[in-house]
Amino acid sequence: MKLEGKIAIVTGASSGMGHAISLLFAKEGATVIAVARRLDRLEKLKTESQNLPGKVIPLKGDVSDKQDIENMIDYAVLNHSKLDILVNNAGIMDDLGLVEDTTDDMWDKVLTTNLTAPFLSIRKAIPVMKKNKNGGVILNIASIAGLFGGRAGTAYTVSKHGLIGLSKNVGYTYSDEKIRCNTICPGAINTEIMNNIQVNARGQAKTADGMKSMHGGAGTPEEIAKAALFLVSDDSKFITGINLIVDGGWTSC
Repeated sequence: MKLEGKIAIVTGASSGMGHAISLLFAKEGATVIAVARRLDRLEKLKTESQNLPGKVIPLKGDVSDKQDIENMIDYAVLNHSKLDILVNNAGIMDDLGLVEDTTDDMWDKVLTTNLTAPFLSIRKAIPVMKKNKNGGVILNIASIAGLFGGRAGTAYTVSKHGLIGLSKNVGYTYSDEKIRCNTICPGAINTEIMNNIQVNARGQAKTADGMKSMHGGAGTPEEIAKAALFLVSDDSKFITGINLIVDGGWTSC
């Protein structure tokens, strides 16, 4: 088992990529503190994990609330005396709106969830991980929209560009502390967030055209989970500050 004895936090764990990551980490022996707003979904996740070597611990929390972010790190320390892995997966989409169409509310909501929340959780987690003999691993789930300008709307694009910059900075500056920080940049993945997106009509056409170029269509949460396992395990212990693109070839054209 690649994560035996590890204590991990996964945000946005109630569905999609967070759900798949939590299950795979538990399968590999980790104790996963699964954080999301919908406790009923987390309880189902816990039930799914019952026969796995590790376990899933549901913890209700909203990453747009600073206190909830503080609480999830404190929970790990108080109940498990350490934190080995932090996966900032929780995120929201915008409406693919252009800058002139982006409201203050949309901007604030997307930037708070997608960028400020990971910053706050990392800031809280770093002092905890510095106490570990073997450091720790931070994994941020960004997007190919963080690498290019034409894959999403203004707010989402900016939030994911910022998240990648944050990851590179943390990966570099804490490498001497044995704390690694990497990013996964998924393309289109079959998740609830993608299925429920409210699309701004002016941004829809270009994004739809781009998605047609993907090899085999949209990916699965399980494929992202496997990439996440690689980046938080010792299989990648010499890798930090990188962006792993998992997009079925969308950005290769």
